[in-house]
Amino acid sequence: MKKKVHLSTLTLIYSTLCLITLLACAYLFRNTWNIVLFSACIIVWSIFALFYMPLSISVNESELNINRSLRIKSIPLSEIKSVKLCPPTMAEHRLLCSGGWFGYWGWFSEASIGRYFAYYGKSSDRFLVELKNGKKYIIGCEEPGDIVSYIDNRLK
Repeated sequence: MKKKVHLSTLTLIYSTLCLITLLACAYLFRNTWNIVLFSACIIVWSIFALFYMPLSISVNESELNINRSLRIKSIPLSEIKSVKLCPPTMAEHRLLCSGGWFGYWGWFSEASIGRYFAYYGKSSDRFLVELKNGKKYIIGCEEPGDIVSYIDNRLK
């Protein structure tokens, strides 16, 4: 089973406006060294987004895959302790993450969940995966209930 990750409208607007603003700032520099340095920062920032931004979520008999632009993150189903839908909250704290730059990815924290790593595009499409070793992931995709049901049936 494979489901796409859709970015929220706010995330798309934020990413587009930030990229346009950064490119405009680089264009306005008069000094070549400043242009090169600023352009390098934009490139590095964009590579981080490509590396972590989730494109789709897939699950099969043995593993849950977070399909990203440059790499696939695989979580064996045998390591999953629990999975459940996770409605959006306003109580998340950003630790080391992207809060909208081509999705939501990185380390976040919430009082009710604790510290977790996120891979999602819309807050409304999230589910929580807790591993047996204590690690937690909040993952998002279209129709997250289908993925949760599929994994939950494999865990029983």
